[in-house]
Amino acid sequence: MPTKEQVLEALATVDDPEIGKPITELGMVDDVAIEGRRVGVRIKLTIPGCPLKDRIQRDVTAAVMTLGDVDDVQLVFGAMSDQERQDLSSSLRAQGGSANPEMAIPFAQSDSPTKVIAVASGKGGVGKSSLTVNLAAALAKQGQRVGVLDADIWGYSIPRMFGVTGRPVAFDGMVMPLQAHGCKVISIGFFTDPDRSVIWRGPMLHRAVQQFLADVHWGELDFLVCDLPPGTGDIAISLAQMLPNADMIVVTTPQQAAQKVALRAGKATEQTGMKVAGVIENMALFTCPDCGSAHELFGTGGGEELAEALGTELLGRIPIDPRLREGADAGTPLVISHPDVPAAQAITRIAEQLLARSRSVVGRALPLSVS
Repeated sequence: MPTKEQVLEALATVDDPEIGKPITELGMVDDVAIEGRRVGVRIKLTIPGCPLKDRIQRDVTAAVMTLGDVDDVQLVFGAMSDQERQDLSSSLRAQGGSANPEMAIPFAQSDSPTKVIAVASGKGGVGKSSLTVNLAAALAKQGQRVGVLDADIWGYSIPRMFGVTGRPVAFDGMVMPLQAHGCKVISIGFFTDPDRSVIWRGPMLHRAVQQFLADVHWGELDFLVCDLPPGTGDIAISLAQMLPNADMIVVTTPQQAAQKVALRAGKATEQTGMKVAGVIENMALFTCPDCGSAHELFGTGGGEELAEALGTELLGRIPIDPRLREGADAGTPLVISHPDVPAAQAITRIAEQLLARSRSVVGRALPLSVS
């Protein structure tokens, strides 16, 4: 017969799917009862009617059944009281949760361990959002804790490209991001009718971005990847004001027209404080599947010229692959579905560069003390 301590150890391996921490640590395990080879567990959900109740039930049952001496697991669900939710919210904030009444943004703090990457473009149609999703998924595959902020309020597309649906749970002023492919995701698309336009202007846009950064419980992240709308409008300016230490990656296609427009987006960092960390040239060339010959359908050299003009480097050139578009429509990033194709490998190499930079000590303050 298993002991209560053994059951609690098994339950400590079960994370709340929204918060990402063990249910035992969050105070969700209310009681454990053992009768022979039968185990009963009473779970307190963070909110009544939690949409992920079924997943919690499956995970708890599977964890307890691993003990070997258990034939049956019975779960009873309740919900936390208002005071318990408030205590949990306060605890999460103290551990790095971002929701707070002062609207302070943790990623803007000088000691924040999170590398913020803003993915920008001069105009639409260059594959910026597709690359955002794939870069985030590639970083997550390398064991990084990744958040994705869909800052394109008008033209949001991240939910579909990640294949994630639903409405984030909120309690005590804290919003839990949804998760997909190892990434935490937040988008205005989770809160609006998908068939209606978001018709907002400056102040509302600024407030939405601020809430996404301050009221969402991102937890501990290694990377926060932000998908900016094209151009240099209100959202790009607001994000730069809130996260002046963020790195910007500018996406362009090889053609000169796209490069010239992207140059303006990159040059805007000179006035906002952001740093251009590199350029990605998308749709670089197409290899015919029948004859194997390569064709530069959108010209050549745009990425290199843009990087030179911005005083940065060309991080990579992504070849055209229809599966990149297909994956975006299907909700599965190319680096997940076809990791060995040239386009996915090129994106993965860019993610490896970003990871190597985040681990570098160059430019960091050393922990020296004066004796």
